[in-house]
Amino acid sequence: MTEKSLHLAVALDGLGWHPAAWRLSPADAGAPLTARYWNVLAGEAENAALDLLTIEDSLDLQSSRPDGPDGRVDQVRGRLDAAQIAARIAPLTRRIGLIPTTSTTHTEPFHLATAIATLDHVSGGRAGWRPRISARRAEARHFGRRDIPALDPARLDEPETVRLVGDLIAEAGDAVEVVRRLWDSWQDDAVVRDVPSGRFVDRDRLHYTDFTGRWFSVKGPSIVPRSPQGQPIVAALAHSAVPYAFAARHADVVFVTPTDAGHAAAIVAEVRAAEETVGRVDPPLRVLADLLVVLDETSTLTEHRRARLDELHGEEFTSDAAIVAGTPQDLADLLAEWHRAGVDGFRLRPAVLPDDLTAITRAVVPALRDRGLFRTGYPGGTLRDRLGLPRPASRYAVPATA
Repeated sequence: MTEKSLHLAVALDGLGWHPAAWRLSPADAGAPLTARYWNVLAGEAENAALDLLTIEDSLDLQSSRPDGPDGRVDQVRGRLDAAQIAARIAPLTRRIGLIPTTSTTHTEPFHLATAIATLDHVSGGRAGWRPRISARRAEARHFGRRDIPALDPARLDEPETVRLVGDLIAEAGDAVEVVRRLWDSWQDDAVVRDVPSGRFVDRDRLHYTDFTGRWFSVKGPSIVPRSPQGQPIVAALAHSAVPYAFAARHADVVFVTPTDAGHAAAIVAEVRAAEETVGRVDPPLRVLADLLVVLDETSTLTEHRRARLDELHGEEFTSDAAIVAGTPQDLADLLAEWHRAGVDGFRLRPAVLPDDLTAITRAVVPALRDRGLFRTGYPGGTLRDRLGLPRPASRYAVPATA
């Protein structure tokens, strides 16, 4: 990858990120519940040599309310498990990175560690993981092991709410630490498979993690041998100071949500300051800006399309990420400007699938290549290699003596 090149990812969610996407998508409304749908999307992204794709997930039905079902019947409800979608895609793709989203609030880190390590093995070193917290009371009630109070969006700055969210993020930090220790618990050469001696593994190269914290006590080792990347990629979505600090401590990639080029530069500076505060050493976080995109051949067509989506939705749709409605050339220009502002790349959220994905892969990507901003194919190696991240040694490995 050249010095000027940017990283490019796509975020997949149902039939698209706009709530009315299913009304305009050429795909059947039930397509997201089929394996073929996800295989086709992944193949489209890989044909354009995108660095990675992410798959959204949650532990509750999609909802416009902050806590529990909203009662709407005019929007997509229901989804497949993101980690299992990634596992289905893995053997049918060869190069693109696969990053499912899972909750750390109600999922044991041991299970998360084995699932993502397994994905890294079956994909040949292309796996990642986006941990997310589950702050909804409705999600907690699926499990019955803890109670989370209902959150009022108008009172998120109240001390109790701040404390709750802070605890959930701290718990997520411990979960990532446990997962990373489990990934390291098998040294690279632990599996010896020596038939003459009858030894399949070297037990001295398997290690207890012995993690004890406020939320978890995990002895280890993992049941999955160390995977091709050693440590699969950990990605975090962050909008403010506390999540930036979480990403600086625990992640390899951070997805951020600027509103313009100046804001992008300010966020990058804030992320770098967070890294310094937590004492992070090389490598620095890869910072990818999230954009929700509505694309068409002309600006007029795009505005009509966006207006139609909002009309079907019943109101103007807003998002945590900036919404860009324009032509592929317009988007390529914006990506170039924001890239100059300091972000390492972008994660694009297609408003409607597959239409906006194919606009990205077949029009935006060529426009970026014309500007010298994106490669024409995949380099060799793992997802870590592609992102310019070194493969870490197991923390438990004893250096060889001469």
